[in-house]
This record gives sequence, C-alpha cells and structure tokens, in this order.
Amino acid sequence: MDGHLANQARQPVPLPVLEGAMKTQRIWFGCASGLALSMLFGWSYGFFAIMLPLFILSRTDSFELSRLLMVVFSAVWTTIQATLLLEYLQFHPVLMTVAVGLFFLIKCIAMMNPSTYLFGYMGLLVGSIILNFASYDFIDIEDFNLNLWVISLANIAICALAFWLFPEPKRDEIQDAMTTPVKSDMDYISQVAMGWLVAMAAFLLFQFADLYDSLSAQASIIIILTPMTLAGSMAMAKIRVIGTALGCLAGLAIQLVLGGWYSNGLLFWLALTIAMGPFCYLFTKGPVKGAIAFSAMSALAVPLTAIVPEGKDAFFSILYRFSSIFVTVAATAMLIWVVHHGIRALLLKHPEFVNV
Repeated sequence: MDGHLANQARQPVPLPVLEGAMKTQRIWFGCASGLALSMLFGWSYGFFAIMLPLFILSRTDSFELSRLLMVVFSAVWTTIQATLLLEYLQFHPVLMTVAVGLFFLIKCIAMMNPSTYLFGYMGLLVGSIILNFASYDFIDIEDFNLNLWVISLANIAICALAFWLFPEPKRDEIQDAMTTPVKSDMDYISQVAMGWLVAMAAFLLFQFADLYDSLSAQASIIIILTPMTLAGSMAMAKIRVIGTALGCLAGLAIQLVLGGWYSNGLLFWLALTIAMGPFCYLFTKGPVKGAIAFSAMSALAVPLTAIVPEGKDAFFSILYRFSSIFVTVAATAMLIWVVHHGIRALLLKHPEFVNV
C-alpha cells in the first residue's frame, strides 16, 4: 500500500491542470502588479493598469510582443485622433458628428478582420471614452491621454514579467474568446451597420446628457457590441449583468472587511488582490466563464481604484455602478435587437445594397 501511494505521488501533474494553474497565476500577477503600480505612481486612471494586463493575459498563452505593441499603437493613435477631432470640430456640431461617424465606421470595419480586431476594439472603446470626457471643461484630457500611454507601455513590462515567472508548459495558439463570424455579404454589412449605429447612438446620448460619471455604463455599450452579432450581443448582455453583480458584491465585501482600515494602502492592495483571485481562476474555465470574470473584474476595479487617492467610501459608488450598468445593458440590448432586425429587413427589401 505504501508503495502504491509513493507511485501515485511520483505521477506528473496532468498538463491541462498545470496550464490552467500557470494561466491563473499569470493573470493574477499581472492585475496585482498593475494595481500596485497605479497606487505607487498615483495614476489618475489606474483601472486601465488592471484591465489592460487582464485583457492580454486572459487571451494569450505566450508572450506576443506584436499584440502588446498593437495595444500601445491603438491607444496612442486613438487618443490623438479623438483629441484632434474635439480640438478643431467641437464647436461645429454637424461636422463633428460626421467626423465621429467616419471614425467609428473605420473602427467597426477593423473589428470584422481578426488581424485588426484588437485595433478596432481598442479604438472604439477608448475613442468613445475620450469623446465623452473631453466634452467637459473640468476633465483634463491631456492627463487622461498621458496616463493611458504610460499604462500601455507599462503593460508590456507587466505581461513580459508574468510570462517569465509563470511560463506555459506548452505553447498553444492564441485563444480569442470573441470572434466575428461572417457568412455572407449581408452578414458583413448588417454587422458593421449595427455596430456603427449603436456606437453613434451612444456617442450622441453622452454628448447631450450629463453622464460624465457613467464611464462604466458607456464601456458596457461597447463591450456588448464586441461580438458584432445579434446572438453574441444578447449573450454578452446577460454575461455583463451577471459579472457586474459578482464584481460589485466582491467590492462591497472589501469595503465591509476593511472598515476603518479602508484608507490603508497596503491593506487595500492586499484585499483587492485576494478578491481578484477567484475571477482570475475563472478565465481558465472556458470563454463564457471568462467573459463573466472580465465583467466582474471591471466592476471590481473601476469604482475602487477611482476612489483610492481620496480614500472615500466606495459603497454608493458600487451601487451606482451596478444600477447604471443594468439599465444601460437592458436599453442597449433592446436597441441592438431593433437595429439588427431593421437593417436585415432593409437589406432584404433592397438587395442591390448588398451587391454594390
């Protein structure tokens, strides 16, 4: 019997288990490192330091410098484009709307190609945020741009260190949780049109409404759009609500556990790092659970990191985040459904548009 137990102990750990453990540790290390750097250097938008490593490490199983450079290039190029649009066209509403429409259209088309999907997604997300933020006089858009550039560069070092410390036992292909299937010209046109119309509707809403503090709700609109299909967007809407609820509950738990020690930087970092652990583990359990974990991580990171410098109570910030995201997701899902069926009906009625 002792010999049998000894033989069992000498058996190697199954490769899938080892791969999952390494990936979990990479993601966990990357997010914790990003949080530490944002607190150490006082970055104004520290949640990007958590979300960028999370975005890359959850989708790759090997160090891809080209993908990381694409993130940097997309961040720099998008911020420059959006800032110039606002600088020269902000006081010309019609020209501004037309220019933003072309800007979003290019990003939506880029998302239809796997090789440029990341560029289009980053451009659509970051561009939407900048166009919203920069329309308010009290927002320092240059500070936002510089913070994003620095965080994007730091993301390269964080990801490189994560892969060096926790290497994958076997190189696998890049795993993209979201794809953009296109079966025909009608699919291509309808998907691009749907993404463009919903993105423009969100832009106009945030221009006319005083919603500068609804960054999470605005990001939710773009995240729901990422599959660029009706079925994928409906599924993403459900995932976004579930993940947001889990992340908000984790944030409230941190608030309750720390209590009066909430303003202690070291304890805050430790508590948030521990709370991120289970969500990092979910990224190894398939694309659906990974998408839930991504939404949960953003729900956990954004409201908490936004109030770190002031050390304020995050309770109402977290509750506001969940309520705003829930309403936004429900409204966006209905809009996507209406736009999708409207576009399909138009294309079926006028097939010459497809054959242009």
